[in-house]
Amino acid sequence: MTALEVLSRGTVIPAHPLALDAARRLDERRQRALTRYYLASGAGGVAVAVHTTQFEIREPRVGLLKPVLELAAETVRAEVGRPFVKVAGACGYTAQAVAEAELAASLGYDAVLLSPAVPGADEKGLLDRARAVGEVLPVIGFYLQEAVGGRYLSSAFWSAFTDLPTTAAVKIAPFDRYRTADVIRAVGAADRASEVALYTGNDDDIIGDLLTPYETAGGRRWFAGGLLGQWAVWTRSAATLLDDVRAARAGDHEALLRCLTRRPELTDANQAVFDVRGAFRGCIAGVHEVLRRQGLLEGIWCLDPAETLSPGQADELTRVAAAYPWLTDDAFVKEHLDDWLR
Repeated sequence: MTALEVLSRGTVIPAHPLALDAARRLDERRQRALTRYYLASGAGGVAVAVHTTQFEIREPRVGLLKPVLELAAETVRAEVGRPFVKVAGACGYTAQAVAEAELAASLGYDAVLLSPAVPGADEKGLLDRARAVGEVLPVIGFYLQEAVGGRYLSSAFWSAFTDLPTTAAVKIAPFDRYRTADVIRAVGAADRASEVALYTGNDDDIIGDLLTPYETAGGRRWFAGGLLGQWAVWTRSAATLLDDVRAARAGDHEALLRCLTRRPELTDANQAVFDVRGAFRGCIAGVHEVLRRQGLLEGIWCLDPAETLSPGQADELTRVAAAYPWLTDDAFVKEHLDDWLR
């Protein structure tokens, strides 16, 4: 298969974090180690320069957009022996988004995850922007929850977006059952519905999304996989979970029972990692803290010194890791950590 065929079939795509040292500079050794971890865990791709990588990497004073994209692409090329989807995030108005897509294309990326956070742009403007970016690389649409910068987008928008000739997938992450169903119906009604994969970004109900069939005008649709910040941690378990979901869909009753049991447990774990009680303020730091405890990161430093764990969040992470041993992959990381940090 090609990388885009992997994307179409469905896979685990972690949103790649940013490894910094105590001086808040890029830690290249640990940045590469994270990519190696995702490769070894059975992920089918990575998404780089997205929210979990921290949008501030684009600021001129930081200047890390190209370095982090380059490190991930180099590591994948050197170490993967299978088709692997490299997704680059792109932000801003059309000129910026196209320039970021051109950078990603020059580094060998396969697709662009297009941020919908464009102040003042109407739906026509967003479609024109996606069309322009699509001239550079295939595009993954992104329905983002409003709590972290997203906005309402109509069903008509998503049908039109699906029918753009270079749309490869849509990541659905409004954290809202009504809007999730709206997007799936809209994609399913489009002429290119069968050519566009659905990916969950709804961290509040990952397993529910993956298990649910949707009847649409274009036929039955499933989420193909997930492109998730949650899957940046405990990634080995995420790959196993997707295998279980596929078995459940195929009629394996025991696999279905496992998935249904784990559905609320994964949501509970996500509220700790993403700091739901703190209105998501500690979501990136929460991802970092899990990776720090495993030894993949040295600390939880973010580019913004004010971005850190919320009060009580560390205790919540300890609780969910102990409560759901199926979820953690600490033993797997411990076994391979020295090799990934080489």
